[in-house]
Amino acid sequence: MRLWPRALWLRALAAAGFGALAALGQAPWGLWALALPAFAVVIGLVGRQTPWRAALVALFAGAGYFGLALSWLVQPFLIDAASDGWMAPFALLFMAFGLALFWAAAGYATRVLRGATGFAVALCAAELARSYVLTGFPWALIGHIWIDTPVAQAAALLGPVGLTLITLLAAAGLARLRAVPAAAALAGVAAAWGYGLWALSQPLPAAKGITLRLVQPAAEQRTKWDPELAQQFLDRLLAFTAVKPAPDLVIWPETALPYLLERHPELADMIATAGNGAPVALGMQRVLGVQGWNNLSVIAADGQIVASYDKHHLVPFGEYIPFGEALFDWLDISAFAPSAGNGYSAGIGPQLLDLGPKLGHVLPLICYEAVFPQDLRGTERPDWLLQITNDAWFGTQSGPFQHAAQARLRAIETGLPLVRVANTGVTAVYDARGRITAALDFGIAAYLDTALPGALPPTPYARWGEGPVLVLLCGAALALMRRRNANSA
Repeated sequence: MRLWPRALWLRALAAAGFGALAALGQAPWGLWALALPAFAVVIGLVGRQTPWRAALVALFAGAGYFGLALSWLVQPFLIDAASDGWMAPFALLFMAFGLALFWAAAGYATRVLRGATGFAVALCAAELARSYVLTGFPWALIGHIWIDTPVAQAAALLGPVGLTLITLLAAAGLARLRAVPAAAALAGVAAAWGYGLWALSQPLPAAKGITLRLVQPAAEQRTKWDPELAQQFLDRLLAFTAVKPAPDLVIWPETALPYLLERHPELADMIATAGNGAPVALGMQRVLGVQGWNNLSVIAADGQIVASYDKHHLVPFGEYIPFGEALFDWLDISAFAPSAGNGYSAGIGPQLLDLGPKLGHVLPLICYEAVFPQDLRGTERPDWLLQITNDAWFGTQSGPFQHAAQARLRAIETGLPLVRVANTGVTAVYDARGRITAALDFGIAAYLDTALPGALPPTPYARWGEGPVLVLLCGAALALMRRRNANSA
């Protein structure tokens, strides 16, 4: 108890509370004006501790932050509450404290990078690390609090971790409780806001005259794979697709097809007929032998599949289980998402689909893949981005809106329009600066015909990725260590 006195635990609990307040900056709340001072309090609490105590306080701050930001995680366990509901609180607790370990590591780094600014730099580096470590989980990054503000336009320069660095340096300035650092912090936010307003005022290239039909079937997750309702869902999809006049492309969401095309090849002709000459891009499950893939395929007017993509960045425990074969055989543990079997196989990687001279090259993203900026690299530059998703897993509270907000940031980062089609959730079109140009109402069965916006030239972030932020972080860390050494000399 002498190592961890009562006062320290009280600071840790206070940090957890302010961490939760900081999470209110995330979608759908968007309370950045509350989140920024909450981060300042957290930084102040951590920056005044010895390294191990700083790690403890940062751990609890992170647990409070992720506990609220990821509260939607309980939803998949409630689809079949009788069987899985008991796991919900444990899953949320595990994720909250597991991700908070990155914050704890940043807290311990105050041994080298001392003070409020030192912790801010270390925490930004920790947020970058969690974007990549163990396949990465860059959900609810600190910088995401700005997505619904002009500050988000800075992501075209520095990406989401750059937004995180802006946030944490501003919070560190406020945490010092002195006029000059606080004024500098506010001036930095104002400068980013001003840049964003300027960027949003610039014209976009003209659209190419492409009409897309976004189909939102609104199939509830608990009934999505019910054999007695499969024909009803298929009829709904075909009816929306068949409405005349035909667009240039019809898009169905992730795993929209309730049957396996391999077992029902006649479905391809049915879908093509409903398209009235327009190709149909649809999410489905593709099966070969004992393997299955989460797939997006494009069916042409003659019923042939002319383009196909298998999702490559799978959701751990959602679409595959680490050491899945052993856990399935020994404990009967399988992934949530697959309707059959114990998990999906991963595709070969990011892949451009050539949709012809008018529609151009599209980069498909299936569900979770839109959370990862790095998943948009590794191919030639596309003409536009397409995300299909089944957000019925996320419920109706914060999850679908956070998922959509993070996908929206991909448009800003790349300077490309993003088309997002959800089974139920946020179905919308974003222009190359992340503004919504068209959207369907949440949770209804409907379709939307809309134009595809134009694209901008490659942004600095699209060209250089995390490189500039890494340079900034390394430079800041070296400057802080040099100042520490000078003060201790």
